[in-house]
Amino acid sequence: MAKHDHEEAAPVRPLTRAWVGRHLGAGERIAGIEALRGGITAETRRLTIGARDGSTRTLVLRSFVTPYAVERADDWLGREAGALTQLAGTGVAAPELVAVDPTAAHCEYPSLLMTHLAGRSVLADAGVGTRVRLLARQLVAIHAVRPVERPREYVTLTSADSVVVPRGADAATWAAAIDVIRRPPPPYEGRFLHGDFQPGNVLFDMSPARPAAARITGVVDWATASWGPADLDVAHCSTNLALLHGPAWGSRFAEAYEEAGGVLAVDAGERLYWRVRDGLAASEEVRQVSRPWREAGRTDLTPRVVEERLARYVAAVMAGLG
Repeated sequence: MAKHDHEEAAPVRPLTRAWVGRHLGAGERIAGIEALRGGITAETRRLTIGARDGSTRTLVLRSFVTPYAVERADDWLGREAGALTQLAGTGVAAPELVAVDPTAAHCEYPSLLMTHLAGRSVLADAGVGTRVRLLARQLVAIHAVRPVERPREYVTLTSADSVVVPRGADAATWAAAIDVIRRPPPPYEGRFLHGDFQPGNVLFDMSPARPAAARITGVVDWATASWGPADLDVAHCSTNLALLHGPAWGSRFAEAYEEAGGVLAVDAGERLYWRVRDGLAASEEVRQVSRPWREAGRTDLTPRVVEERLARYVAAVMAGLG
């Protein structure tokens, strides 16, 4: 699961290390540790596991350490563990669950241990057209999963009062957008949702010299897996693409999703509701979202640039162009 850049100095805390050890095979031990950078809510480490015969395998350890994340870890890690279990054998490339300690009963902090997936997240503008088509097909496959046990219903936290209007945004447009989410959520046909499907959580095998030959190797970070409208996942990825690559790519993703066989709300007003809701949600966390992008090499994506793109994207959605 090479979602992040990595650093060498990354000790695992003693209780957590002992917990990991109890879930290894006979004769296996932690032979190497790397900190993976790029996430917002968790400390993530790649563990090289060595066996007596000299062979190695790789696991990923995620621990929630901030007060905000610890408070929600029982829910998030429960969702992630449940999703990974449900996805086994479905054809959707996701990590395999090894162990989970959602309440820190054994570890210093709530933690989850899973298998490692090859590949890396790709945030560069080069080759984005190819990746958008691949992302759309992958999301259609996720929404086609029919879990034995449904995950919990989706939750959206943004309200009309919590929206942060970007500097320089058209006040009338944003007031109208805020009015959209004052309405009750539209009815929908439920689907298995990733909950945070966006380029940072999708791994690619891609050579910089041949971006058109990219392929997806896996999807990670299932902590907000839920049951809800396909439009919600599509809206979230659309917003992220608009902020990463420009507002037009938000529009393009919804088109690519339908071209790949995905089904969105028939009513234009219902589509508008979900697209606007996710765009406005992004207004509350522009700085948090853009920081890992800059750490991953997109130094051009300053909070101001991302704010401006968000303002333009929401305007395009409200104008019927999104």
